[in-house]
Amino acid sequence: MRYSLRQLEVFLATARYENVTRAAETLAMSQSAASGSLKELERQFDMKLFDRLGKRLQLSELGQQLRPQAESLLEQARSLEQALTGEDVVGRLEIGATLTIGNYIAVNMIADFRQKNARSDIILRVANTETIAKQVAGFELDMGLIEGELQHPDLDIVHWRRDELVVFAAPNHPLSTSTALSDQDLLTLPWIVREPGSGTRQAFDRAMQGILTDLHIGMELQHTEGIKRAVEAGLGVGCLSQICVAEAFKRGSLVPLKVPGRDFRREWYLITHRDKFHSAALKRWLTLCLERWSV
Repeated sequence: MRYSLRQLEVFLATARYENVTRAAETLAMSQSAASGSLKELERQFDMKLFDRLGKRLQLSELGQQLRPQAESLLEQARSLEQALTGEDVVGRLEIGATLTIGNYIAVNMIADFRQKNARSDIILRVANTETIAKQVAGFELDMGLIEGELQHPDLDIVHWRRDELVVFAAPNHPLSTSTALSDQDLLTLPWIVREPGSGTRQAFDRAMQGILTDLHIGMELQHTEGIKRAVEAGLGVGCLSQICVAEAFKRGSLVPLKVPGRDFRREWYLITHRDKFHSAALKRWLTLCLERWSV
């Protein structure tokens, strides 16, 4: 065999960080060793895997074509190594979750998974739908749990569970005792909502079709807790997943507002790269998601 698994590790780490020095650090190698490994791989096959733009390395067209195969091969090699050593599901999973899922559900899911797979190592990264999708497509994450609708040629997108947003206000808000809010009521309110690119914002915008451009968006925040605190302070009304505000409703620090004329239902999805090798750990994680945590 004219290439080594170590060379593939260097190639993939460099593709991820677009920098040999950072790739070397993650692989516990010297910069010169990593650079030499990459150059030798290119020399052996007389090819160019990266376009060099100053200190930044960008995958060439050939490098982009080979990356999925290299990722899959390396994952299979790691899976084989675990089988040869007689280990159960060990491996390292890097899971991405959007904010509502990451902050309110994913930690309990990880605890559930580790009860049966104690030797597994799961890293959770939380960001908005747009970022998670980009990281899964770039092989930076093994899979993603997302709240937003998505179309991407490189991703497998599987329906996971249902959710619903709810409009809410501080208990002393003038409309807190209203039986139902009309579109005219909605247009008079200052809104505190998630940022564009998030699944929650996507669902909110869809629910407000027809009046969206006339709404007064007072604040756009990246964190659900920040939105809740701002609404509690009387700065406006919010709209988040019912999961985010359930405890606040119980405490009475926030109250739901009924908006019968608008549809706030939405779907959540599991995403993986089409060319991603599904290790035993990833298969068991996906099974857990679909069999124990779907609604």
